[in-house]
Amino acid sequence: MAAHMKKAGAAKSGGLVSRRDRAGIWFCLPFVLVFVTFNIYPVFRTLQMSFMNYKGFGAETFVWFDNYKRAFQDRLFWDAFLNTLKMWGVNIVLQLGLALLLTIIFNDMKYRMKGLSIYRALFYLPNLIACTSVAFLFKTLLDWKFGSVNQILMKMGIIAQPINWLTGDGLTAQMIVGVVGAWMWFGNSFIMLMAGVQGIDQTYFEAANIDGANRWKVFTKITMPLLRPIMLYVAITSLIGGLQLFDLPYLISGTTGQPGRSLYTAVFYLYTTAFKNNQMGYAAALAFVLFLIISVFCAIAFKLMNRKED
Repeated sequence: MAAHMKKAGAAKSGGLVSRRDRAGIWFCLPFVLVFVTFNIYPVFRTLQMSFMNYKGFGAETFVWFDNYKRAFQDRLFWDAFLNTLKMWGVNIVLQLGLALLLTIIFNDMKYRMKGLSIYRALFYLPNLIACTSVAFLFKTLLDWKFGSVNQILMKMGIIAQPINWLTGDGLTAQMIVGVVGAWMWFGNSFIMLMAGVQGIDQTYFEAANIDGANRWKVFTKITMPLLRPIMLYVAITSLIGGLQLFDLPYLISGTTGQPGRSLYTAVFYLYTTAFKNNQMGYAAALAFVLFLIISVFCAIAFKLMNRKED
């Protein structure tokens, strides 16, 4: 009798678990459908389109690898990619450099500063501002005729004539975009580096302090080696985002990439190809070429990180 009741209880328990599983599946189903519809399907659809001659409407004709051959021979695309690298290079140097400098200052045991949470919020604030607002702000500040920057520099006697920051020289415009991007994102890098430093065992710093090590030795022998994985992670995520740079150059250049197409990034070119020139198939191939390039850069970065850790 007891064995029969035990078997019945197990069956009932199994049935209860099964009903719970079914309920969980039904609750997860909306998310899965949305994810497949808006994330998984577009990737495979884009891959399919990359082998087609397709304008976004009308007939689709398979051209196989012709779009990829064209992409690797497209000088305009590679010029745009080089522009992207230049802007990202300025961005990452300033972003990581400033974030690392602030991390050293706020983590110094001898001169520890108070109010870290307030500074952390202030530094992160530019990251919360919409890119449209940031582009409008700096276009206004750097305006050739009426911008505040030129007015202040001329009042101080630093320059005699107003400088055409955004539409004069291409290299200057690229540096401006890189600096603005660094200003927007250095707060995020600072928070991540601070979290990495705070995760280091404080006994290392205390022992170094007792031994009389100066701040430079503490930084080079303790902080940097243990912080390298976090720095590489920040560099990789910045690289992934930087090579997809679009909104800031697009808004600052007035949708033209001027001066001299210096603000014409790889994704900018992809957008123009797809939605202005109606070459959806070729744009899809460019997207996957860019994905391949980003994957190679990330693989190299991970290889370097693993080698350093070994």
